[in-house]
Amino acid sequence: MSMIVRRLSRAATAGLVAAAALTAAAHSAEAADTLGSAAAGQGRYFGTAVAASHLGESDYAATLDREFSSVTPENEMKWDATEPSRGSFTFTSADRIVDHAQSQGMDVRGHTLVWHSQLPSWVSPLGAQDLRTAMNAHINGLMGHYKGEIHSWDVVNEAFQDGGSGTRRSSPFQDKLGDGFIEEAFRTARAADPAAKLCYNDYNTDGVNAKSNAVYDMVKDFKSRGVPIDCVGFQSHFNSNSPVPSDYRHNLQRFADLGVDVQITELDIEGSGSAQAADYTKVVEACLAVSRCTGMTVWGVTDKYSWRSGGTPLLFDGDYNEKPAYGAVLSALGGSGGPGDPGDPGDPGDGASCTATYTRTADWSSGYNGQVTITAGAEPISSWTATVTLPAQQSVSSLWNGTPTWSGNVMTVRPSWNGTLAAGASTSFGFTAAKNGSDAAPTVGTCTAS
Repeated sequence: MSMIVRRLSRAATAGLVAAAALTAAAHSAEAADTLGSAAAGQGRYFGTAVAASHLGESDYAATLDREFSSVTPENEMKWDATEPSRGSFTFTSADRIVDHAQSQGMDVRGHTLVWHSQLPSWVSPLGAQDLRTAMNAHINGLMGHYKGEIHSWDVVNEAFQDGGSGTRRSSPFQDKLGDGFIEEAFRTARAADPAAKLCYNDYNTDGVNAKSNAVYDMVKDFKSRGVPIDCVGFQSHFNSNSPVPSDYRHNLQRFADLGVDVQITELDIEGSGSAQAADYTKVVEACLAVSRCTGMTVWGVTDKYSWRSGGTPLLFDGDYNEKPAYGAVLSALGGSGGPGDPGDPGDPGDGASCTATYTRTADWSSGYNGQVTITAGAEPISSWTATVTLPAQQSVSSLWNGTPTWSGNVMTVRPSWNGTLAAGASTSFGFTAAKNGSDAAPTVGTCTAS
């Protein structure tokens, strides 16, 4: 769709958008009984990641439209989806999300312009000057198409390495263009859409650590030199092995004190029941305590479509029922509570349960064998699911006694033959991993039983 045609299309739907916004405002005035309306009462947005392929599902669309005030395309704006061939852009799926959001009076976050992952195959082989040209052309092409329609862009995503060094991640951009590629991307983005908020986004930066310190130093440098950065996104993917850090609020505040907004951009917390609800409350309260925390986005509408589905990390279960965490978030935002409030008699925290523990059973210079032991709780279980998050460099070459599925570097494992366990009984699955330069241990997420 040409830019002019797209603008005319937007004008044609302006009445619908305005009507939706007025309806939402009236609804909010009556009672802050949804996530979006409650957050609006606190001067913030409450959003979710959206997949275009699910918008045709009535329960998905109804929950999205009722509860959220902002959307982030989960994959539809990434480089492989929007410019699969050099210079040839396709926006069909992303447009579907933007059109839906605007018809409901929702804002849109853009995700993401420059990222080492989900690149089309033509990008990585480019030489330095060609890559620079391609990067800037991609930013201009994508932002130009949506100019004036995106409230915040993740300009650069996940450019820093995990671990204690706080160094830059190896990527085509870093390796060929050097440290300056981030600044260049932000300057290009500002020229492409001066009205949009420009964000740096990353994970494992939620507390004060070497990685968040490195990002902090970059933002501080950018602000001192007039590099156009407006916000920092904290992905906030949590589980029992990576819980909400005790200094979460302090970390958000120190970034805000640099003169940037902070946004919680990809929130999900593995678990269930009152414990999960309490963790979500911590996150919301931390954002509300920082005046420049402008909004929160959960990474998905329903557990069944989550990239960490085995850890049931979202606010709605697979049948779109409100979980205790939903009631906790709504309450923390000052809204009226629902059946999912902590302490509700229907809290599903009791019942079938399991734990997952990790050990390294063999080790050599280029790889290792890992074993995850699954132990049933006080009741028998008929199946289990566990997630294993590998360091970004590592890869799994084989796995036994389990059936894996992958989302990025997160491996979700379900039983192959060993799902049924008596109370207190154990089983295990194992895998062989290539280190590829990283000897770090993988992270095992919450075990979910049924």
